[in-house]
Amino acid sequence: MEEPICHIEISMEDDEIVAKLQSDLGGIREFRSYTYEEVLKLVVNELQEELEFSNEQHID
Repeated sequence: MEEPICHIEISMEDDEIVAKLQSDLGGIREFRSYTYEEVLKLVVNELQEELEFSNEQHID
């Protein structure tokens, strides 16, 4: 069965791209940049760190 691990919303505010990331482990976070590439890198890095931390917690 599928279980979502996060919700990502990407929008434009003035001339900035805003990504809102919500997950059970990390809560709600917001990332801003002037390029899609940068904001997506920020979101991916955050998710990688969160999932690595989650996996470490399950191993210990």
